[in-house]
Amino acid sequence: MSGKIIRVWDPLVRLFHWSLLVAFIVAWLSGEEESLVHAYAGYAILGLVGFRIVWGLVGSRYARFSNFLYSPGRTARYMRSLTSRNPEHYTGHNPAGGWMIMLLLGSLLIAVYTGLEVYGAEGQGPLADGSPGVEWIATARADADSDDEHESGHENGAEEFWEELHELSANLTLFLVFVHIAGVLVGSYVHRENLVRAMITGRKRVSAEE
Repeated sequence: MSGKIIRVWDPLVRLFHWSLLVAFIVAWLSGEEESLVHAYAGYAILGLVGFRIVWGLVGSRYARFSNFLYSPGRTARYMRSLTSRNPEHYTGHNPAGGWMIMLLLGSLLIAVYTGLEVYGAEGQGPLADGSPGVEWIATARADADSDDEHESGHENGAEEFWEELHELSANLTLFLVFVHIAGVLVGSYVHRENLVRAMITGRKRVSAEE
C-alpha cells in the first residue's frame, strides 16, 4: 500500500495491548495452581481492562470506541468486502476488529469477576465474607443439604459454581484470542499491511484518501 505514514496507536494503547497479553498468558499458565500469581494476574487484567474502558471514552482519536464501533450492517458489509478485489480499509480498527475488542473486554471482565467470586468463596479477596453473589449461589446449592452439612454445602456449592463459570469464561476468552489472532493475520494479508508491527510502532501507512 502506497501513501503516507501516520501515527495511529498512541503509547498507552500499545502498552495496554502488550501488557494485557502478558497478564493473560500468566493467568492462563497459573490457572491450575493455588498461588498468588494467578490472583495478581487477574487483578492486573482488571486494572488494564478498566483503563481501556476509560481510554475508549476519553483517549486519542483511534483509541475511542466511537472511532471503531459500527452498526451490524456496516460490519457485515466490511466482512463481505474482504472477498472482493478492493476490500474496505480503515485507518484504525476495522468494524470486525472493533467488535472483537468489545467481546474480549466483556469476556475478560466476566473471567475476572468469576475468579474473584472463587477467591471470595475461599475466604480471600474483596468478595470474601458475605459477597452477595457467593451467598445467593451458596444458599441455592445448600438448600438440599442436611443440617449437619449445611455450612459445608454453602462453601462447596458456591466455590464449585464459580469455578465452573470461571473456567468457561476463561476458555471463551482464549477462543476469542485465537479468533483475534486469525483476524489480524487475515487483515494483514488482505490489506497488505503488518498489523502486528503497527501495534508495536504505533504507525501505519495510509492512502492519500484516508
